[in-house]
Amino acid sequence: MSVKIRLSRGGAKKRPYYYVVVANTASPRDGRYIEQVGTFNPMLKKDDEARVKLELERCKYWLSVGAQPTDRVARLLDAAGLMKRTASNNPEKAKPKKKRLEREAAQAEKAAKAAEAAAAAEPAA
Repeated sequence: MSVKIRLSRGGAKKRPYYYVVVANTASPRDGRYIEQVGTFNPMLKKDDEARVKLELERCKYWLSVGAQPTDRVARLLDAAGLMKRTASNNPEKAKPKKKRLEREAAQAEKAAKAAEAAAAAEPAA
């Protein structure tokens, strides 16, 4: 049985509120969990101390017995000082994709033709 520390969603529509829970990986997101170890309210400001509340001792215990945190929970645990998270770097993600490159090439070609037509019409006048 593999165990994860992950977020379980609560709250109303467009007003998210998350519980930090320890759950079996086969359990659904908002389904059965083993233990609730904290809360996370993304609607509060980032510097608000009530935004993230964690039971640090229980989090330490679950990490020590091999529970794997999800990426978002790893960020929360890193901010609390319980674990070290290495920031991922994907420089390819920011580069424009194929469709955008084609669109920009077509626009540049269209602008070049328009400038050429304007240059050709100007000396005749």
